[in-house]
Order: sequence, then structure tokens, then C-alpha cells
Amino acid sequence: MKPREIGITELVLRDAHQSLMATRMAMEDMVDACADIDAAGYWSVECWGGATYDACIRFLNEDPWERLRTFRELMPNSRLQMLLRGQNLLGYRHYEDGVVEKFVEKSAENGMDVFRVFDALNDPRNLAHAMQSVKKVGKHAQGTICYTVSPVHGTEDYVALAGRLLDMGADSIALKDMAALLKPQPAYDIVRAIKETYGEDVQINVHCHATTGVTQVSLMKAIEAGADVVDTAISSMSLGPGHNPTESVIEMLDGTPYTTTVDRTKLKPIRDHFAAVAPKYKKFMSAVTGVKTDIFQSQIPGGMLSNMESQLKAQGAGDRMDEVLLEVPNVRRDAGYPPLVTPSSQIVGTQAVFNVLMGKYKVMTGEFADLMLGYYGECPGDRDPEVVEMAKAQTKKEPITERPADLLAPEWDGLVEQTSALEGADTSEEDVLTMAMFPQVAPKFFKERHEGPRNVGMTEEQVEEERRKAAGLDKALHEPIKYTVTINGQSRSVSVEPA
Repeated sequence: MKPREIGITELVLRDAHQSLMATRMAMEDMVDACADIDAAGYWSVECWGGATYDACIRFLNEDPWERLRTFRELMPNSRLQMLLRGQNLLGYRHYEDGVVEKFVEKSAENGMDVFRVFDALNDPRNLAHAMQSVKKVGKHAQGTICYTVSPVHGTEDYVALAGRLLDMGADSIALKDMAALLKPQPAYDIVRAIKETYGEDVQINVHCHATTGVTQVSLMKAIEAGADVVDTAISSMSLGPGHNPTESVIEMLDGTPYTTTVDRTKLKPIRDHFAAVAPKYKKFMSAVTGVKTDIFQSQIPGGMLSNMESQLKAQGAGDRMDEVLLEVPNVRRDAGYPPLVTPSSQIVGTQAVFNVLMGKYKVMTGEFADLMLGYYGECPGDRDPEVVEMAKAQTKKEPITERPADLLAPEWDGLVEQTSALEGADTSEEDVLTMAMFPQVAPKFFKERHEGPRNVGMTEEQVEEERRKAAGLDKALHEPIKYTVTINGQSRSVSVEPA
């Protein structure tokens, strides 16, 4: 029997460096690997979206649209893939439907093929218009299920959500495990149930992080259940809070009824390229290394953990982290068990910090109050009515039950006007969208864009200096170093003079 081909989505150009080094990798450190990536035979190459847009203009002085166009030029044979936060696009608020439509249109025009569309609350209403917009421009709409574990999340709930996404016209379904919570048996059960309910021809892509140490097995079980594509990262940019290694997953399939479309001979140069590049970003590397099985209890992704640590240290309360870790599940329960992924992870985590430092909901962030009142959408479970009342009292807002974007007035013309007044903006629709995503950051970016991209990583000389320090070779010689050398039982004194 002919082996079933499993597609591989390579994450090294987006989620790998977002997870391992705070999205700081500059474009100049990626371009030389693109030809090999393009020739490797991946199902898709994830290279845009998520936090990359923000990092480009905030830290790297790169135009994110130019980054996308460059990837398109350098990888003409690959499906380019992005992560899109539904009605939030790549920002941290809801945008009205016209802006969502324009963003998808321009992304497709600049080279994007596959749109992985998700919502932090798994609220289908926040996915529908973005999915519709992708279908309108004739691109691949991948409806996404954010995986989490709670009393209100079960296999049947995920299967029902998959059905809603297919009704929206999803070309494939992604099971997105952003915190490495997906254990092998649930991976099998969910994929199998979706296939049995909606048909074997429904394409299912599975995305896992590696932090808890179990998810490579989960990928195998998902494949056995019928998964069609799995996400991996080249080995030199994998593991820790990142993903399972591409090479390991491919090797895992040897001797099974499955194979891949990836040419293994193309992987070594990709691996070697990023192995050489990674040391430049040492200061941004995640402190989370090895395996962290306690995430199964806290359900806190690595990025959320580091964010809470920095908030506590800024308040001189770095020693209270354990209290915060105990408070996060309480806050999440009160909010109706939202999955912890951007932006809900930041909202819940910050509120847990406030509760520990200032007392239970004595001070409520505006974002958490909005989450409690329905302004981010519908949470999977019931919200605590007492906390809802506190949110009403603190914000003077009423709870809503309608789709949040339905409350937004058209905003495109206003965004065009704002952008045209900014120094350095060229009033292209791409610039208007940059202004829409990040109105606080965009003006500085437009003003400084002409200076060109900046690489925030270490130079080759600094990397070499770090290497010498680690090897104890950084001390200059100012006086002779004397050795005693013994040959055939006779000792000789050898002196090495400084240069």
C-alpha cells in the first residue's frame, strides 16, 4: 500500500523566532535560507503575521509589507502562510469590517497564500468576516481552533467549532496548541472525530509547541487519526517554548504507513544557516529551556510567563511569582475559561498580577473589564456575575451580547486622513493599515523608515567575543605564561611570550 503523504509547514521564518527570541530576527538573517526553504517541498512556509508585523516597525525599522514582498520574490514555489487574529487582524483591538477586508486584500496582493485565522476566545463571530474576506480574494482560508483544557472544553466542543468553520467556507481546519497542552490521546480523539463527522477529505493541520515534552508524540497520534499537515521548525530553531524539530518529525515517520513531501537533503543547509545566525540574538533568547510539565497545571504559555515576571520585577515584587501562578487559573475561571493566547493571555495574566499586588479585583485593567463585559466576544464558559458587576462599576459600561465589531463605525476614511498627516508616510493603503494596527508606533516608524532596517542582534565580532569569553579566551596576555612539558620522563620548562 502506498504511504500517505503528510505535509509539513515550516515555522522558522515566523513562529520559531517569535517563540525563541521575541520576534527579533532581522530580514537580512533570513533571506539567504529562502532558496533552500523554497526547494524543500514544504506544504507551506509560515513567514508573516503573529507578532512579526509589530516587531518589524517597533524594533527593526523594517516595513512588514516589504518583508512579505521579499519572501514572495525569494520563494516563488512555496505557499506563503500567515497567522491572522480574526477581527483583531495583527493588532490588539477589533477593527470594523471594512478594515478587515482591506487588510486581507492587500496581504493577498502582496503575496500571501494561506491565512490561518483564529480568535483568542474561539468565538466564531470574530472569525466570520476575516474568513469571508479570504474567500473573496480566492486564497486559502484556514479556520482555526485554539486548543485549551477546561471544564467547558471537550472533544465535542472542538468538533462543533470545526463545523462552524467549515460552514464559513474553511478550506482546512487548524488545531492550534499554543501552550503545548495537547496530549497524544486528545490529539487523536479530536482529529478522528472531525474526520468522522465531516468526512475524510476535510484537511486538518496540527500546530503544537514543544514546551511540555509530549507533543511530538501528539503529532504522531494526530497523523494516525488522519491529520494531513503538521507544523515543525528546523532543528536549530526548535524545542523549548518553540516547536518540534522538522528533521525529527520526518525521521519519526520512517517505517510507518506515512511519508512526507519534504526533501531531506535540503534541510541541512537550512539547519546550518539558522545555527550560525541564532547566536546573534542571544540576549533575546527565552529563559525557558528544556521541558516544563508544570504548564499542564498552570496552562501558562512561555511568553505569558515572561511577561508576568517582568511586570512583577517592575513593581519590586519578583518574589511573588508563585502567588500569581496560583491566581491565573482563578482569573481565567472568573472570565469564562478563555484559551490563553494573544491577547487573552496578556489580559488574564496582567489581571492576576494586579489581584496579587492590589487585592482581588480592587483595580481592574480596562482590557479585563472589557473581556468580562463581552467587548472581546463570547467566552466559552459563564462569567462570574459578581466580577461582571465590578467591571460595570469600574468602567461605567454595560455588558454586550452582540458581535463586538457590529458596534464599530466605518473607520477607513479617518485612518487615511490620519496617515496622510504623518511625516514619512506615503499614504499607500499598506501604510494606512500600518497606522491602523499600531497608531502609537507607526508615526515614529514612518519618520525613520528612510534610515533602513536595523539589525538588533549582535555583530559577528560581538558573537566571537562572547564565544571567547565563554571559552575563557578573552584575557589579553601581558606577561609570559609558563608550562612544564614532560616527554619520555624528562621535564622541560616552556615559556610563551605575549605578542
